[in-house]
Amino acid sequence: MDMWMFRPAVILLGFSLMQISVPLTSSCHILPLLRMGNFTSSHTGRSSSTACVQYVNEVVSQNCVVIFSKTTCPYCKMAKNVFNEIGATYKVIELDEHNEGRRLQEALAQVTGARTVPRVFINGSCIGGGSDTKQLHQQGKLVPLIKQCAPCCAASNAEGSGSGQFAK
Repeated sequence: MDMWMFRPAVILLGFSLMQISVPLTSSCHILPLLRMGNFTSSHTGRSSSTACVQYVNEVVSQNCVVIFSKTTCPYCKMAKNVFNEIGATYKVIELDEHNEGRRLQEALAQVTGARTVPRVFINGSCIGGGSDTKQLHQQGKLVPLIKQCAPCCAASNAEGSGSGQFAK
């Protein structure tokens, strides 16, 4: 692509919109920016996406049971309740309370093919959402999955993340 080509960009400054032209280069990313009061939200390029995918993969590989959740989601509560009922510990990432929640949700879409929450992982594999978790439990398949957790996932870390082991 010719680096001297231009495309329009819209910038929100205070309450007014301003349209400018910016050069297109292979390394130039136009970042959608929304500014409301002291809060600024923007999407970054591939490096942030890659970092979020790496974070998801690291959390999932270091914990037997991981739930990517939102605090107000009834299906997320359903999934957490299933693990609470069987006494299994789990690591929960509340996306609506996480600084990178939106980007992590997009990374989950890349990793699992779905961006809905919850996204539940056991022993490194996504088992689906809240309904899937409940169904596996009702079929008697959830506890055996947790018992198969790899040794790397069986040790809890200092953050108090779930070990996948059953509470004593």
